Amino acid sequence: MKQLWSADDMPDQHGRVAVVTGANTGLGFEIASALAARGAAVVLAVRDTGKGRQAADRINGLGPDAEVTVQRLDLSSLESVGSAADELRATHPKIDLLINNAGVMYTPRTTTIDGYELQFATNHLGHFAFTGLLLPHMLPVPGSRVVTVSSISHKQRARIDFDDLHAQKSYDRVAAYGRSKLANLLFTYELQRRLAANHADTLAVASHPGVAESDLSRNVAPWMRPLFAAAGPFIRQSAAMGALPTLRAATDPEVVGGQYYGPGGLGGFKGHPAPVTSSAESYDAALQRRLWTVSEELTGVEFPLHGGTAERKQP
Repeated sequence: MKQLWSADDMPDQHGRVAVVTGANTGLGFEIASALAARGAAVVLAVRDTGKGRQAADRINGLGPDAEVTVQRLDLSSLESVGSAADELRATHPKIDLLINNAGVMYTPRTTTIDGYELQFATNHLGHFAFTGLLLPHMLPVPGSRVVTVSSISHKQRARIDFDDLHAQKSYDRVAAYGRSKLANLLFTYELQRRLAANHADTLAVASHPGVAESDLSRNVAPWMRPLFAAAGPFIRQSAAMGALPTLRAATDPEVVGGQYYGPGGLGGFKGHPAPVTSSAESYDAALQRRLWTVSEELTGVEFPLHGGTAERKQP
């Protein structure tokens, strides 16, 4: 029987550059720490650089070989996404791993500076644009990967309503979160199809942490908190365990592009990482293509998968 995959199974990461969004706390911090412990040079791409520097100091203090730096990135602002990508391309000739981990969950309806609904803008559009702008520095790198973190909530009241993407007609914070996490999967599967069509060595993979300790639940409605507390011991796992599906998606040599990794336990809530399946809607190729086209229009970012270079135009 095959041994359950753990952080000890990660291959050596020396010589690799990993960019992890939302890495100053929770799952992102655990992901960044594990990669640094295996020798990767890790960039913490975070909105709050003060907290990012504190996290970097903690990781760098774990061992003499740790190499962790901080990059400011506000995924809710396309201007910030463009600036961060410009700075990373200038300082890193190659990028081996991009882990799209950052996110917001169950927020009250908020409109970003670009006029988009916050959860969809941060969780999907920001990462879509960031990936497209960094991809030119990943495509030439053998074994490079883009790992995008989704959620089991992608099945929860999630529907891509192209007539109301920014919830101007009505807003349900749970449905909006589910929609953004469904978008993460649609993006991953379409990205992998395009990478394969261009004979690229880069892989696109998705993951989810199950129900793990993190700061995301701070916006849970008050009436739901007792339910979360009561169910916690049965369905919740540590942030370190929740990070394992993403770490496996990012480093396991057996991973195949277009796969989805999550906890292998009952219901996908907790357990060691394994390949899992997503909703039927997430595999809809027509929906994937349509979301891709709309995302290009909304962000102004076109991916360099047809011999060009990624650029940002004014939406």
